[in-house]
Amino acid sequence: MSDTFGWSSETWRDLVIPLAVFLAGVLATLWLRRIAYNRLERWAKRTKWQGDEILLQVTKVSSILWCLLLSASLALAVSKVPERWKNPSSDGLWTLFLLSLTLSALSLASKLITFYGERLQASQRAIRLSNTITSAVIYVIAILILLDIWGAPISVVLLITLFFALVIILVFRETLINLVSGLQLNAIKNIKVGDYIKLETGEEGYISKIDWTTTQINVMGKSTVLVPNSKLLRSTVINYGQTLKKAREPFRFFDRAHLKELTGFKAKNLRELADILKNAPPSVVYYHTHQFLEEQPYFAPEPANDFAVWVTDTLGNELLGEKLASVDAFELLTPEALRAKIVSIIEENLSAGLETRESLPGGEFHFMKSVSAILPTQYEAHDLREFLETLRKLSLSSLHLHIFEPRLRLGKATNDFSIWLENSLDEKELADKIAKFDPYSYTLEVTRSLLIQLLEKHIQ
Repeated sequence: MSDTFGWSSETWRDLVIPLAVFLAGVLATLWLRRIAYNRLERWAKRTKWQGDEILLQVTKVSSILWCLLLSASLALAVSKVPERWKNPSSDGLWTLFLLSLTLSALSLASKLITFYGERLQASQRAIRLSNTITSAVIYVIAILILLDIWGAPISVVLLITLFFALVIILVFRETLINLVSGLQLNAIKNIKVGDYIKLETGEEGYISKIDWTTTQINVMGKSTVLVPNSKLLRSTVINYGQTLKKAREPFRFFDRAHLKELTGFKAKNLRELADILKNAPPSVVYYHTHQFLEEQPYFAPEPANDFAVWVTDTLGNELLGEKLASVDAFELLTPEALRAKIVSIIEENLSAGLETRESLPGGEFHFMKSVSAILPTQYEAHDLREFLETLRKLSLSSLHLHIFEPRLRLGKATNDFSIWLENSLDEKELADKIAKFDPYSYTLEVTRSLLIQLLEKHIQ
């Protein structure tokens, strides 16, 4: 009987002590878990960071299992289980802990990558690639730890892992660099979706999307440029700010090929000059009053028209030549009005009855007309910012076309720029300022600079 009592007493202690350690471990770890989660929840409310909520969501159930496994491991350590069973049992518990921790890490990484991927407007391909790489890293770490737990040699596995990691880094080097650059761009937040930027390499436009590896730029609302994030981070970038008011209709820039054509008419004196000019088409009037402006765009102020030059140089009538040269094309809104003014000056001189001079043979005034082929350009502006940036690189012939021809060839009240600003952007004040601007007083290049200054001041 005493032997039985002794055995029961010894067995009871062997069972109760590990059980007590297990229960104490469960209570202690669960208490510590509760404190940790309470503080984490308060921290999440203060910071309003979504990552805290994801961490709580992923680990809330798993952490209970971790408490149980840790308590069981402590109980096993103080038990009298033979060593040949204790060590494998302990390794099994740590294996279960590692498995649970790996699954939680995979879930946490996936949710964080998806969260930040959607926040950065990353493509699904980039999100999947990031998930795959992160999962591979977690699996490799877990396998190495598992091998170490069971005492397996890990040197060969580690070397193989390092080799494959090196290969992956070399293959996806640019992708990884762009991925890190994308995270940096999101962190510094000095370039955002909707900003109009210009890179030192020439790319410019509104940012429509910042992916994990690339930034998408809409160029003048038509084409799309994908810029690697690493290039964007290394380049000098001019950030003009957020999107401006969109026009109801975009401004389409055109250019033209300018051709000269003989009409077959010629005049050897003032009477013939006036008579032919009375019936000349607007293209003839336009050519002889504006061709020098287009052919010599860097001369200012505006040169005399062809009629004034011929009267002065060929007929030798300097007084009449000065009168014809003083005709202000900017005040005369149509080619008909310009023609009527020139004809009236010549008729006034003829009415005095003093003009009888004629040109020498070969010195007649040959009437020519301007023939233009209008060509579309690649440029299109949807707001003032795009309009301004296009104006900087617009050809002088295109600038001439939009400023001079609407009034004196098409009979419009003002230039194309003012019409678009008023009708499509409701910028009447700015349109009026440009409409009152006298382009005849400057070269085309100076005209461009003045328009740019006016637009920059208005945008600011």
